[in-house]
Amino acid sequence: MALTESVAQFPQALSIAGSDSGGGAGMQADLKTIQERHVFAATVLVAITAQNTLGVQDAFALPTTLIDEQFASLAADLAIKACKTGMLADVERVKAVVANLKRYNFGPLTVDPVMIAKGGAPLLSEAAVSTVRDELIPLATVLTPNLPEAEALTGLTITTDQQMHQAAEQLQTLGAANVIVKGGHEANPELANDYVLLADGRSFWLSSPRIKTHNTHGTGDTLSACITAELAKGADVETAIRIGKAYVSATIAQGIVVGHGHGPLNHWAQIHEGDAHEI
Repeated sequence: MALTESVAQFPQALSIAGSDSGGGAGMQADLKTIQERHVFAATVLVAITAQNTLGVQDAFALPTTLIDEQFASLAADLAIKACKTGMLADVERVKAVVANLKRYNFGPLTVDPVMIAKGGAPLLSEAAVSTVRDELIPLATVLTPNLPEAEALTGLTITTDQQMHQAAEQLQTLGAANVIVKGGHEANPELANDYVLLADGRSFWLSSPRIKTHNTHGTGDTLSACITAELAKGADVETAIRIGKAYVSATIAQGIVVGHGHGPLNHWAQIHEGDAHEI
């Protein structure tokens, strides 16, 4: 059945990820973010975790047949304009997601190469890192690794600005069109500096003040989801990345307190016109 023009008009985005029962990260963070950015959010659930602000207690990866069926169901009815990946669990699930992304046109893809939870629990098997690098990254319109993820994907040790440049360039040679290497794990006590390398060769830094808080659970999911939402609305990649950075900064600055560990962001946070261009 062909999609009608009216169905295709409202911006729709897709989160392909794992569930966080604590609500702060994973698919739950994606849904809250995409909704807050005034985009309709759909989901393909890859894995389920028993998780809270203290850590991940258990995880279960869904059968690949069910992953396939979720993709087919969405393709038959919705008009997805942009999509993102998060927790993909293991080699088998990464390969299933890659196959479906090649099968269906769900618009530009943002890849958040989720590997380790905030509390330290692994969310991607070691064997699957090479599958992400070799099969998923070449499909990425935007790739958003943090420093440990960039190190795992490139084999580099990243402690300086120049090494962040080098990592971004190497990740781009793997096939990612645009790369943002997130500097939240770097040692700078005053600023969180992210390095952006665009497909056209332009590059720039995005900086925001560090805020002393433990409530940063789900920052990577939130950034990639916000970028995806903006792309679904038709924004260019640079604008989407700048809005994503501004939104994540606001979710930390306008924080809330939930749980006893690494608490979640405030997904109700508001950014004002011009915020994205001031970072």
